[in-house]
Amino acid sequence: MLDNIFIPQMEPWFGQEETNEINTYLSEGGWMTEFKRTSKFEEQIARYTNSKHCIVVNNGTISLTLAAIACGIEAGDEVIIPNYTMIASPNSIKMFGAIPVFVDVEPSTLCLDINKVEQAITVKTKAIMLVTANGRYPDAGIEAFERLCEKYNLILIEDAAQSLGSFYPDGRHIGAAGTVGSFSFSAPKVISTGQGGALITNDDTIAHKLRRLKDFGRSGGGNDIHDSIGYNFKFTELQACLGVVQMTKLEWRVNRKKEIYALYKDLLKDCSRIQFFNQNLEYTTPWFIDVLVEKREELIIYLKEKGIGTRTMYPPINKQKAYETVGGDYPISNRVGIYGLWLPSANQLTNEQVKYIAKSINDFYLETK
Repeated sequence: MLDNIFIPQMEPWFGQEETNEINTYLSEGGWMTEFKRTSKFEEQIARYTNSKHCIVVNNGTISLTLAAIACGIEAGDEVIIPNYTMIASPNSIKMFGAIPVFVDVEPSTLCLDINKVEQAITVKTKAIMLVTANGRYPDAGIEAFERLCEKYNLILIEDAAQSLGSFYPDGRHIGAAGTVGSFSFSAPKVISTGQGGALITNDDTIAHKLRRLKDFGRSGGGNDIHDSIGYNFKFTELQACLGVVQMTKLEWRVNRKKEIYALYKDLLKDCSRIQFFNQNLEYTTPWFIDVLVEKREELIIYLKEKGIGTRTMYPPINKQKAYETVGGDYPISNRVGIYGLWLPSANQLTNEQVKYIAKSINDFYLETK
């Protein structure tokens, strides 16, 4: 164990700056409900992603739900979703009765396989939810998905929960290509507000619907006149205090994530029993260090004994008990469920720690030939 310190797979990072911002806000006698700091946080995200509108909500699952509702998706409509994703993706639309249709992913990126997407389209299909796994875009290219949606008159929703700080080669921020893009600020993300989600869009009508949906359907802030049905999915000023400061740290974190990934890949390049995915560091930022490994369960135990935390990657949705009746053939996502592993990925990792982790992995495979 390195200096008798356990290295977690992931941990959030809040500093004195966040503490100071919260203390300043509390000293002002704020009401906690979203207000000026929330607006500032939204403006920061909109500016960073070059989007016309940003609407923040209480978490990243609800952000996807509201995105779908605002786009006109209704109960009984089908939405194509990858079989490899965090379960929040399908749950977000199942919440109001829409039907998730699962499709396998590309082996190199774990993003939707566009050929299988087209095969899954039916007369009931209303949208495609493109999940940009670990900040990666599909090998087929975002333009291919835009053309597919245009061909079949489908809505493109981007679940970019893991993609803040990642871009498409054409310069657009991931999440900005679809009708709506969704981000998450849960504890392990590149920046965090504890919980929280954000929606970006360039569509004025969609933005208007989203702001009403999250605030009881009010016709305006603070009144009790309701033009439409809405709910209570608002943010808080305390979360915004964290977010405003975290956004000032985003560029450094993006660069550090890329450095950590590059160091891992270099140190493990001679180990044939570990496989990285296709992460283009020129454009994309790895949220977690995700790999396929042989003897996964044994490696997890070995690394834990060395003071190193890991986490298995998402199991395929069709194997989750909640969705186990799902049929179909999903070899790539099923393979990830057997071999996929997240290595320590926190921004706080030092180069010395990454070297220790990589050496431990190399040692394990040398010992278990």
